[in-house]
Amino acid sequence: QVQLVESGGGLVQAGGSLRLSCAASGRTFSTYAMGWFRQAPGKEREFVAAISWSGGSTYYADSVKGRFTISRDNAKVTVYLQMNSLKPEDTAVYSCAADSLFRTVVAGSESAMDYWGKGTLVTVSS
Repeated sequence: QVQLVESGGGLVQAGGSLRLSCAASGRTFSTYAMGWFRQAPGKEREFVAAISWSGGSTYYADSVKGRFTISRDNAKVTVYLQMNSLKPEDTAVYSCAADSLFRTVVAGSESAMDYWGKGTLVTVSS
């Protein structure tokens, strides 16, 4: 079992930065690929970024490429999402998720993910 708890959301002005954290419990965290997803008001949840269990591979949605960076610290059982140059359209609830397969996270297959956090709200004002 893996439990995921996100933190770091808040209100920021356009052009600003935030770093989200996703703390995991469970000794098997380091064997899971991790991903960040987001859901804006009135919209479906969408894939944002993925990272392999080792951290050696990453993948991003085109909408955040070059602005967001996903990373992980397996010793701290935490995955991060550094968000720079934020835009109002980045406003959403951001959730982290875990799956044993990197390709599942990259595919953004919401129903296939093994574990989900409850999310943290990011609001970007113009």
